[in-house]
Amino acid sequence: MMKKPLMPAATLVLLAVFFAALTVLSAKLFSGARLDLTQDKLYTLSQGTRNILEGLDEPVKLYRFFSEEPSRELPQIRSYAKRVDELLGEMVDRSNGKLSVQRIDPVAFSEQEDEAARFGLQAVPIGASGITLYLGIAGTNSLDEVQTMPFLQPQKEQFLEYDLAKMISSLGKPEKKTIGVLSSLEMQGGFDPAAQSVTDPWVIREQLSQLFTLQDIDPQTEGIPKEIDLLVLIHPRDLPEPMLYSIDQFVLAGGRLVAFMDPVAESDQGTPGDPMAQMQRGSPSTLGKLLAAWGVDFDVNRVLGDLQFGIGSGQNRHIGILSVPPEGLNTDDIISADLEVVNFSSVGWLQPIEGAGTSFEVLAQSSENAAPLDASRLRFLTNPADLMQDFNPTGERYALAARVTGPAASAFEQAPEVEAEPEGETEPEAETENESAGHIKAATAQGINVVLYADTDMLTDRLWVQKQPFLGQVIVNSFADNGNIVVNSVDNLLGDVDLISIRTRASSSRPFERVDALQLKAEESYRATEERLQLELAETEARLTELQSARGEEDLLVLTDEQQAEVQRFMDRKLEIRKELRQVQHDLQSDIDSLGTRLKLFNIALVPVLVILLAAFFGWRRRALQNQSSAGVKAA
Repeated sequence: MMKKPLMPAATLVLLAVFFAALTVLSAKLFSGARLDLTQDKLYTLSQGTRNILEGLDEPVKLYRFFSEEPSRELPQIRSYAKRVDELLGEMVDRSNGKLSVQRIDPVAFSEQEDEAARFGLQAVPIGASGITLYLGIAGTNSLDEVQTMPFLQPQKEQFLEYDLAKMISSLGKPEKKTIGVLSSLEMQGGFDPAAQSVTDPWVIREQLSQLFTLQDIDPQTEGIPKEIDLLVLIHPRDLPEPMLYSIDQFVLAGGRLVAFMDPVAESDQGTPGDPMAQMQRGSPSTLGKLLAAWGVDFDVNRVLGDLQFGIGSGQNRHIGILSVPPEGLNTDDIISADLEVVNFSSVGWLQPIEGAGTSFEVLAQSSENAAPLDASRLRFLTNPADLMQDFNPTGERYALAARVTGPAASAFEQAPEVEAEPEGETEPEAETENESAGHIKAATAQGINVVLYADTDMLTDRLWVQKQPFLGQVIVNSFADNGNIVVNSVDNLLGDVDLISIRTRASSSRPFERVDALQLKAEESYRATEERLQLELAETEARLTELQSARGEEDLLVLTDEQQAEVQRFMDRKLEIRKELRQVQHDLQSDIDSLGTRLKLFNIALVPVLVILLAAFFGWRRRALQNQSSAGVKAA
């Protein structure tokens, strides 16, 4: 009798011990397990990111700087910082110990703030009090290389995973990639015989040389060196057949390509020393049958004019020089997203061939106020206003740059025959694509991946940078994003397949679509009521004017009974309409409150009710089974 009260207590102790052991065991067995029930899988890393993290060659350390105290009154920033931390934590779990993250709060006038400044992170001022906010990431590897994301903008959340994966990938695999540059333009600078002066290298080339290893390719050679990771073609004018074939095979074998073609290359001054150079100025360039094999059409005989995106205004508008704003750029592609403006000059356009097997994704396009022009009009243009004559926009939008991906076949049935060089007159050269074993008839399973631009002048300094001397140095300031879109193209294609495959993430900010719809409906009703009031006001004023004009000059200052009645009627009606407007707002708030009440009942009450119903069902079922068992025993 004395031992019976101890049984429940002992049972509770055993249950507690069992629960603790189960918790520890589950933490060990299911470490890293996740169940992502969000609509867009916000907390699930892309397969490309997981592959990058699992294949790191070098250990990478990230420093996440976030100002805790200055962000107290900024819930959006705090929410985004939490989202960044969650993503970083998920990446650390997937990196097999190769990735580590140190979280730092750069308090004002502290060593942590000095460290953030040394990394080059951006301090954003908050208000007029002088308080600054940090939300940035710096990364290092064992070779002391440093990369930074100066400030993480919530508006760029959809690219957060890509940006982090790119930083981690470049730090974890620090070897520079090699870019082959094939150009018929003098981008390296030199002596300009026409101006009798020395020209500087193009800024875009210097920018690329700082990020990658550049290797120039002679257009007259027979192939592309094997060590090339990506090929950049700039004004590929009159390429010989062997080089075209080499480019064809390079792309089909999985090589990445960025090509800049042009119907009127204004920077092309013709062949130096050629007496016909003046006639060759502004000559066109294309990849001919290679484009057709990739499912792309490009007309070198026509350029594009655009009334809306053309620079200038009025009589000074130049519809042949386009300044493309964000509405003309693809915000869903990492190459063209988050850019402010990209400038083009005497640009052509690209279009997919009907029935092509490749995918054609527009990166930059004209406005609807654009139309084709004969290329000769820009080649010999003296007055930009002349382009406006007989210019009629078609209402269509034209692709100025595009990404082409997917299955494609070779533009050649077989390798072209090459005349043999006389013995003893050639030097040994690096192995090229033309020396590969066999003719590639179709692209690999991954398909081709090329980025095409219908303009070469966009690379020239005059369209995107301004140079100024400062203390003996030349400072380069960009006023357009031409350099960014080019580097983005190269950087994106140079990334391995995993980096390219990383999708842009949806924003974790979930709008209240039902509430937005209710507000929009209320605003429409409000505007309709307001417009009705304005119409009645205009009618009343017209009626008063009519009555006033019918009176003599001596009675102009005195309102008649009819006028007074009209004014009173209008004032009464105005009060009624104001009441209607208030009722619209009241109904809107009532609808929102009603929706909120239903959501609260659903979220708070539904789950307990379901649990109670399930418990009642299982209890009923258990009693029914017990009754059946008892009935069977009695029958026996």
